[in-house]
Amino acid sequence: MADETNTQADVPVETATAAPEGDQREARGRGRGRGGNDRDRPGGNRGGRRDDRRGGRGGAEDGGEELIEKLVHINRVSKTVKGGKRFGFAALVVVGDGKGRVGFGHGKAREVPEAITKATASAKKKMVRVPLKEGRTLHHDGKGRFGAGKVNLRSAPAGTGIIAGGPMRAVFESLGVHDVVTKSVGTSNPYNMIRATFDALTDQTSPKSVSQRRGKKIADLLGRGGATVVEAEAAADAITE
Repeated sequence: MADETNTQADVPVETATAAPEGDQREARGRGRGRGGNDRDRPGGNRGGRRDDRRGGRGGAEDGGEELIEKLVHINRVSKTVKGGKRFGFAALVVVGDGKGRVGFGHGKAREVPEAITKATASAKKKMVRVPLKEGRTLHHDGKGRFGAGKVNLRSAPAGTGIIAGGPMRAVFESLGVHDVVTKSVGTSNPYNMIRATFDALTDQTSPKSVSQRRGKKIADLLGRGGATVVEAEAAADAITE
């Protein structure tokens, strides 16, 4: 009798424990299957939708073109607070497309990569267009000034190269200038040097813009420098900006 009661007790215990485990496994399998389908479905992952929106926004800012980004200077800054000092970093970045557009910006953050990202975003928003002669040099000489910094820019023949200091060189390389001679006087502060350089670049004008403003032909303006009519017309045809 003892054996019969034991076997009768074992049977319901096994059946009672096996049924719930099977149901739980099936439920878990269904839940995993639904979750997997959602992740595999295009656009099903919320993170993927965020990445798509970020990518579209970045393309709109850059205009779908490749930009040249150059880090000019990084400075460590500190702020004195009640508990001591908080250190951060300030970055100066120059951005250009190599085809006549350039801008600069600066940003501050607690970490260097974040400061560079802020400076790059600021530079992209403040890009300006500078007319170039033959796509390689400036149309005419120029002077710029900011604070104690003074810069002199001179156009140069082909093969001269970029003769400029560190901060100014970054501006011309991003701009797409291949031949230029520059001189910086008064300060070596990279912020003031770049601002003075942009002051000189914004004053650059092209024969095309001058002819439109004065209501004359480009050949007439170029012929006043002593060139013949044929040379003036050839030079006018070669000017694209």
